[in-house]
Amino acid sequence: MIDFLNNHIWASSLFSGLVFGASLLLRKWFTNYFFTLILAYTKKKKIHAASTVLVAFEKPVRWVFVVFGMQAAFLFLPIQTMITSLESTLVRSCFIGLLTWGLFNLSSVTTLLFPKLMSKLDINVDKIIVPFITKMLKTLVLMLGFSIIAQEWGFNINGFIAGLGLGGLAIALAAKETVSNLFGGVVLVTEKPFTIGDWIKTPSVEGTIEDITFRSTKVRTFAQALVTVPNSTLANEPIVNWSKMGKRQVSFYLKIDIHTKKDKLQATISNIKEVLHDHPGVHPETILVSLESLNDSSADILIYFFTTVTDYMGYLQTKEEINYQIITILEKENVAFFVPRSTVQVEIPGEWNYDTHTDKLLSHG
Repeated sequence: MIDFLNNHIWASSLFSGLVFGASLLLRKWFTNYFFTLILAYTKKKKIHAASTVLVAFEKPVRWVFVVFGMQAAFLFLPIQTMITSLESTLVRSCFIGLLTWGLFNLSSVTTLLFPKLMSKLDINVDKIIVPFITKMLKTLVLMLGFSIIAQEWGFNINGFIAGLGLGGLAIALAAKETVSNLFGGVVLVTEKPFTIGDWIKTPSVEGTIEDITFRSTKVRTFAQALVTVPNSTLANEPIVNWSKMGKRQVSFYLKIDIHTKKDKLQATISNIKEVLHDHPGVHPETILVSLESLNDSSADILIYFFTTVTDYMGYLQTKEEINYQIITILEKENVAFFVPRSTVQVEIPGEWNYDTHTDKLLSHG
């Protein structure tokens, strides 16, 4: 009788192991053939939403076969009556965890799906809102998954939430800065003083916006350093958004030698005006070229205009092109720049005289 029971246990355990192994083989076949075939079909038919969902749930679905195999293997174990309750709770928790995993992955691709959906609905949504919504969805999915699994194992979530309510004041006091940063992030998202990729300047940082989270904003400086600024700090600072400029100012003085003839000065000013009006990178609304002042040694021509390009590289390129054309005009008109002259005074002692005929210093002695 004992031998029969031992043989039965071994046979049941072996069959249970074979069932679990079969589920692993089925999982591999599904991944390598069936899933790949479905994914290729959705991409070929350009069903972007379906392919996105499939990619998000690819790994969780692989583990579904493992859970099914585990559940089927439990059926053939000789001790199933002892673990029926545990098995049921464990399997349900696994399925909830896999569903949470898939929804978490799906919330990550809202960065791509959300702008497309808004464009189809003809709704203009700022880029900075999308990653903020993605992080909120991820947090919500994790909290829901955790609470449901906790309830499956008999934990009183209501009591936990009530406990949070009782300790809310202590938490608020301890996390004052965190709450302040959270509301600062909400202010930045709603008021939209900048968006991802904008060049901003504040009293604390200058650079390009890379990301915004619940707590902070990441700014890439021009020295390629990544600065993390608390949202509460940014929300309370004056923010200069250089990327929002419609045009960019250029203003400087061109100093010409004071001995330059009047007609040469007039021709130079006229030619510079013509260059600025003809250049495609110069905004035509405000162009000022004027002989503003005359000094002891120079005639100062004010050159004032705006470039249509606002990014720094384009701005420098436009200025460079115009500077080269100004140099060409000066060369054509034979007009010289003002060059400061230095005067050196030499004090000669009283016992020395200067002979203008011999160009030498002569001593009384």
